[in-house]
Amino acid sequence: MPMLSRALGLAVALAATISPAIRAQGWIDPIRPVPNGRIERIRSTVQVKVSGRIARVTVEEWFRNVGPTMDEGMYHFPLPGEAVFSSYSLWQGDQELRGEAMDAGQARAIYEAIVRQKRDPALIELAGQGLIRARVFPINPGETRKITLKYAQVLDRAGDAWRFRYLGDRGRQGAPRSFRMEVDSAARFGDPYSPTHQVRTQRSGDHIDVTLADGAAGGDFELLLPLARGLVGLSLVTQHPAGEDGYFMLLLAPGAAAQAEALRRDLVAVVDVSGSMSGEKMAQAKLAVTQLIGSLRESDRFRLVAFSGGVRRYASGWTAATVANRNDAGAWIRSLEAEGGTNIAGALTEAFSEAADAEALGVVVFLTDGQPSVGESNPEQIAERAEQGRGRFRVFAFGVGDDVNTYLLDRLTERARGTTEYVRPGENIERAVGALAAKVASPVLTDLALSASQGIELYDLQPGSLPDLFAGDEMVVFGRYRGTGSAGGERSVVVRGRRNGRTEEFQTALADREGDARYIEQLWAARKAGALSREIRLRGQTRELMDALKQLALRYGILTEYTSYLVQEPNIVARRFAEERTLNAPAPAPRDQAGAGAVAKSAAQDSFSRVLRLDAVVVTGVNAAELDDVRRSRSGINPTQRVGGRLFIWSDSTWTDLSHGDSLRVVSVAPYSEAYFALLRAMPDLGPAAALEPAVLMAGRRASIKIEAGGKTTWRPGELNALVRDFRS
Repeated sequence: MPMLSRALGLAVALAATISPAIRAQGWIDPIRPVPNGRIERIRSTVQVKVSGRIARVTVEEWFRNVGPTMDEGMYHFPLPGEAVFSSYSLWQGDQELRGEAMDAGQARAIYEAIVRQKRDPALIELAGQGLIRARVFPINPGETRKITLKYAQVLDRAGDAWRFRYLGDRGRQGAPRSFRMEVDSAARFGDPYSPTHQVRTQRSGDHIDVTLADGAAGGDFELLLPLARGLVGLSLVTQHPAGEDGYFMLLLAPGAAAQAEALRRDLVAVVDVSGSMSGEKMAQAKLAVTQLIGSLRESDRFRLVAFSGGVRRYASGWTAATVANRNDAGAWIRSLEAEGGTNIAGALTEAFSEAADAEALGVVVFLTDGQPSVGESNPEQIAERAEQGRGRFRVFAFGVGDDVNTYLLDRLTERARGTTEYVRPGENIERAVGALAAKVASPVLTDLALSASQGIELYDLQPGSLPDLFAGDEMVVFGRYRGTGSAGGERSVVVRGRRNGRTEEFQTALADREGDARYIEQLWAARKAGALSREIRLRGQTRELMDALKQLALRYGILTEYTSYLVQEPNIVARRFAEERTLNAPAPAPRDQAGAGAVAKSAAQDSFSRVLRLDAVVVTGVNAAELDDVRRSRSGINPTQRVGGRLFIWSDSTWTDLSHGDSLRVVSVAPYSEAYFALLRAMPDLGPAAALEPAVLMAGRRASIKIEAGGKTTWRPGELNALVRDFRS
């Protein structure tokens, strides 16, 4: 099997004179190539202090000469293209290095010259960024030098948030990196959110400390600091690839809980007291429901339903959540005993029998550990009747243990603006329900809907049905958009929701961005893959759903249980459909609805459809990739890899895009030629895939592009523009 191409890193892995394992933020390029010379970056730290809208960044990087001879070189450090830099200084120990800052045009020429000379494509993604360059004093064999770079950056604005971006190590074997941000005036900001990495946040007085979680992957790091904006703040980040519809990420950051207390709640708690709940589960369930009722305010109302073989209720109609009534309800809950069967249908009928007030948030919390055994036992019938009788209630379900019917619980919540949470054996029921009680304690907006200004269409939102917004619980929505807007009009996105019987409206500007937020399309695709997988599990396999999931997998490189199967054997699904069932027949419910496997599958799909960070869906680490290749090779499947949001399979000495069809015309381009760089300037998103070696075939809509020796080296007038149109349209 040919060697896999080196993964693209943010900064260059130099030629033989520099260790190929180093894919660092900054790098040292030898002034004179020295045989057997090796300068390695061994560690880096990033410290950021944010005051107002200014971020003061200090980067420390340690380099070691592991070769046998003295060496010196030119230090390069790429700067985020969208940032405005007010100052910088570069030091080696106590000596100041003479440096120069270059704009994107100068930097691009340097990048391309290095790539042509060394045949190393790792700098391609840096085109369009700025560059700091300085000569480094000689480094003796075995010596380690520290370089310190300090600069001040004006933070970018993204709606009601400041946006910080750091160009990091995208390689698989980057040197260790630590990151810390200190933010003053903490009261001005909500909780920091990173769409690229898992972060830890700690508030202390008027300061916020943000650090990367242990084991966080490399790559570009992006952080949003939501500004405190009263009831709801909106932060919108877009990604608009040339020639395609755009992608967007919208962060809704609600204000303090005190501002949300006016919205009343009508809460129904439904608890399973069948015989299987006896013991520790029953004790925890009682405490959980008591805690839930105790979280209500006196302006709220509640109902209590307990079910086993029959159905009991605490009182007829709604009960005001006064202190006395909550205490009495607690005594009723403590008196419950576990016995009998499981009448889920009867319990749901009782739960929905009293409608919630039109101006209140109606919430049903449903807790069970078993499957229906009394009354209606068909999960599909139960779910359909519940949906018909649900009215305006939101439904939050808790499945306790592995014996619950995942199909039924997921059907109950999928259209009810709620969620299903599975409490696995040994986990604490009270803690899980308590987290929900804290979440729904302060509703901010219900019945949310998104729209855009005239001439802009938003579509394919993920999640498709927006949940309600609660104080202290930021919501992240991904979607697509198209259209240019009305002539001379302001382009904006509008969020509408209901509060105390009236409609509230919030607005933020929509501005196109190209190339610097690729994570948005990947997170959107991951969420859509999770939603499609869930739909397949709940509705059954249809040609439309399976084709949609297959196309998503091929286009964005999203691997789930279903997409992995589709990618590895592209033709088997159609044969399976033809052999097993008529495609127009009603889709059956899944056969495996209960058990540990069903619970794990439901939880995994739910996690995928609610993913918030890129590192949760993008596999990193060379060991994981190599293991994946070994597994595929042993199963008789050619090696595959995901690069630049595409899936490639090794075929005929070429990394071939799985979206490529034989009917597409193919245009060949020589690597590192004038035509190659012009192509990547026109379509910079192809940079990561274009670097695959020894040859790569990338699929477009009406044409494919192959990077191979012997391809085009120049373009005729208009030829590149025509290719871009055919590739994109």
